[in-house]
Amino acid sequence: MKAILVDMFTAGTDPTYTVLEWAMAELLKQPAVMHKLQDEVRTVVGNRGNITEQDLVHMNYLKAVIKETLRLHPSLPVLVPRESTKGIKLNGYDIEAGTQVLVNAWAVATDPKCWDQPLEFKPERFLNSSVDFKGRDFQFIPFGAGRRGCPGLQFATALDETVLANLVYHFDWDLPAGSKELDLSKFYGLVLHLKSPLLAIPTPYYE
Repeated sequence: MKAILVDMFTAGTDPTYTVLEWAMAELLKQPAVMHKLQDEVRTVVGNRGNITEQDLVHMNYLKAVIKETLRLHPSLPVLVPRESTKGIKLNGYDIEAGTQVLVNAWAVATDPKCWDQPLEFKPERFLNSSVDFKGRDFQFIPFGAGRRGCPGLQFATALDETVLANLVYHFDWDLPAGSKELDLSKFYGLVLHLKSPLLAIPTPYYE
């Protein structure tokens, strides 16, 4: 029971908040994208001030921002290791039973054969696209795929959408005075973090 609870808290906190940090970093780096997202969220919510799950259904650009963040900055750039249960031949390669398999989800999601301008943060690429992160589109698998896909997918995406929507609805955001260009250098580990903690100044928004 302790091991299960540790897995739940570890998997449900660190990867989830890093997605939010990366999303905010990209939005701060691209004010036009930030303003477009704020316009959508504030138009849908109006002056109610309380964002509901029903509101999220109508926030297509918000969902595109989350998807683009997961594509360019997956929490787990290398998915959890797997092991082949039997020997197979794949694309001309012999893979023996018991081989440990590591999937580089970041490399897949930035492959220029699958994505236009793969290293650019462009949420618009998902607005008229059926590509999703639920494991059916293998060029975009931040949560893995199949029976071994992340069981917390729905929880993580719902939480990230809700928190990000609230952040951009209730506040306008700026970098600290005198800050140089935002540094998006990565710190590589099990979870992909910003190398330098994100610092941003919120200004309350009043309808």
